[in-house]
This record gives sequence, structure tokens and C-alpha cells, in this order.
Amino acid sequence: MRSQWGSKLGFILASAGSTIGLGAVWKFPYVTATQGGGAFLIIYLAICMTLGLVLMSTEIAIGRSTQSSPYGAFKKLGGKAWPIIGLLGILICFMIISFYSVIGGWTSAYFVSTISGSTHTAIGSQSAENFSGFITNAAEPIYYHLFFAVVTAGTILFGVQKGIEKIAKYLMPVLFILLIILIFRSLTLEGASAGLLEFLSIDFSEVTSNTFLEALGLSFFSLSLAMGIMVTYGSYVDSQASIVPSVVWIIALTLMTCILSGLMVLPAVSALGLSSSAGPGLTFITMPSVFATMPYGQFFGALFFAALFVAALTSAISLMEVIVSFLIDEFKLSRPKSVFITLTGFFLLGAVCSLSLGIWQDYQLFGLGVFDLLDKLTQNILMPIGEIGLAIFAAWVVWPKIEQEIIANSPRLRSFMLPFRIFLGIIVPVIIMMIFIYQIKDQLINWFN
Repeated sequence: MRSQWGSKLGFILASAGSTIGLGAVWKFPYVTATQGGGAFLIIYLAICMTLGLVLMSTEIAIGRSTQSSPYGAFKKLGGKAWPIIGLLGILICFMIISFYSVIGGWTSAYFVSTISGSTHTAIGSQSAENFSGFITNAAEPIYYHLFFAVVTAGTILFGVQKGIEKIAKYLMPVLFILLIILIFRSLTLEGASAGLLEFLSIDFSEVTSNTFLEALGLSFFSLSLAMGIMVTYGSYVDSQASIVPSVVWIIALTLMTCILSGLMVLPAVSALGLSSSAGPGLTFITMPSVFATMPYGQFFGALFFAALFVAALTSAISLMEVIVSFLIDEFKLSRPKSVFITLTGFFLLGAVCSLSLGIWQDYQLFGLGVFDLLDKLTQNILMPIGEIGLAIFAAWVVWPKIEQEIIANSPRLRSFMLPFRIFLGIIVPVIIMMIFIYQIKDQLINWFN
């Protein structure tokens, strides 16, 4: 008998743990600040509550109706022609967790070094040198990558209720508590109001077509869509649960975390006159400089990297569970064997990713090392293809089954099913194709230049 979530709350928190990842901390604040502040926030919220809600509900419906991993789900519903979509999601998860675990290891390392006092005193260029020296080291990042991978695998080993659900029930409240403490400290810094204004002020004059594309791309990635995660988690959902209300809660928690992250990061960065650069630069260079120049910075720095670790871990758990579920369902392996195989595979590829930032940085394809190549390949190419395939499959191949699952226990939604189907089968593929073409165009221009 297939495992199930012990409660609706457990499912919502575990799913929210998947969607709330490192991107909420290092990408959302930066993108919001540079794309119109509150105007971008409004657009992002609207997209998440429309496209995001439709796609996440569909993925969960596919999982629950088949009680299978992504590959098995598409095979049961669509026969021999469609399992490739599920397999693509599993491949995406394997690629992402390989480099994501490396970044998770970085959060572990920075937590340890902040506690010990070796990082929190670094400011400006010294902070940048510390980060560069760490990630290009051949051994140390891999040790922390292994630690993070083992913690992730250890959670998965205990199964759905005793592992994934239990850890989510503890860690998600901890994450929110840490964020609230850090927000309070950030907003009480002198000069923080400028960063707060930058984050929340609504300026539609800065909104361009690129703003909508950024919001669309960020919403798909931040909601764990096109990876098979929600199909897998949906397969553990009880038949008596209502899908759409649960999805609303998951998205609401995700959006709340993004907003809290913006309130935590941008006022502090602005108060100290530093740059809110995107990506790892914000997390591992700028923020240590922030903590180095504030009272009790070592304490608040430790809380910050603890929050990052929690966000990274809950996302990594969901990525790994997709692969483990596939091995259990399709190859009839035990959970311990499936966990060990998955752990070994993504640890080895992750080690290659880590080395590609240092001693193997000269080995490149299309001008990208392994780490950056996997990042670009999954987010810009494979995920859009997978989501287009899923939308077409659900709306035009197995719609009666999807509709049945979505309105089950929520009969009032029946009248919304026609616009839901049109949105899913026509509007969603067109919008994703626009994003896909835009990203490919930019990538090709960069490669040839």
C-alpha cells in the first residue's frame, strides 16, 4: 500500500517546504527591487494565484489519481507515448539536487564559520575573497556538500510520515520564526526605510515586457513546477482531501516567505549602503558584510544562515523524494536501497559541480562549467518543455480524469472547470513558450558573443 500524508497540515507544510527554497532569499528580493518594487510584487502575486494555482492543482491531481511517481503516473494515464514527460521531471530533479546540495553545503559552512567568528567580520572585498576562496577550494565545499546530502537522505530514509512530514512540521515554523526575528533586526537599522521603500513602492513606469517574463519565470521555479515534485507529493494525498484549497495554502505560504525575505534583506542592505546583487553574491558576500557592520552581527548572521539551511533542506528533500519514489515504484527497490543509490548519484555529480567552480573551471561547454550548465539547462530549457508537455497532456489527453480529481470534495468548482481547462490547455502553453523563446534567444546571443 502506498504511503500517505498523516494530515492535511503535514501535506501543506511539506509542499510549502519544497517551494520555499534558496531562491526566495537570494533572487526574489533582488528581482523585486530592480523590476518596479511593489509593481513587480503585484504581478508576481497575480501570476502565482492564477497560472501557479492551475498548474500545481493539475500536478497534484495527476499524482493522486494514479498513486504513482511521475513516470508511472504518465504511463498509467497516457500509455507509452507520455511517460517521457514524467521521466523528464525526474531528470530535472536529479540535475537540480546535484548542484543544489552543493549550495546547501555552503549554507552549512557559513553557519559554522559565522558561529566560530571567521566569517562575520569580513566586509566588502574581503567578504568576496572569502567566498571565492571557499568555493574554489577542491576539498572543503565537497565535505559540506556530503554533510548536506547525508542529512537530506537521512530524512528521506524515514519515509513520508515519519521523515518528510515530521521534519516539515518542525522546520517550517522554525524558518518563519527565524525570518521574523531577522526582519525585526533589519527594520530597526538606521536607514532601513530606504530599502523598505525600494521593496514596496509601486512604480509601474519601470514595468516592461521583461518584468512580466521575470515574474513568470520566478513563479514557475519558486512553486516547484515541472519537476515532478507535486505529482509525487500528490500521490501521497488522501482521496478525501480537497486539492485546490490545499494549493491555495501552499502558494500563500510561499508568497508570504518571499515577502518576508524581501523585508529581511533589502532594508538591511540599504541601511548599510551595500549592493543588493543577485544570486550567491547577495547571500554569501553582501549579507556577511551586513552582519559584520551591525551590533550583535555574529548572532544574527548565524540565524540567517540557519534559516538558509532550513530553506535549502526542505527543498532538497522534495527533489530527492521524486527520484526515490521512482526507483521504489518502477524497480521495486526498498526505500533504503533507493535512498542510497540516489544519494550516491547526486553526491558524485554534485562533487563534479563543485570542482567545476575551482580546479576544473577550464572544462566548459557553451562557455559554461558543469555547475552553471546544469542550472541553465534545467531552468531555461528542460522545465519549460516539461510544463508545456504536462499542460497539453492534462488539458487535451486525460482531462476527464483531471477534472474528476479537482472537483472531488469541492463540487462548487465544477462551474470553473471550462475556464480552468482553457487556461491550462491554451494560455499556459503559449505563455511558457514565450518565456522559453525569450530565454533561448538571450542565451544564444550570449553564447555567440
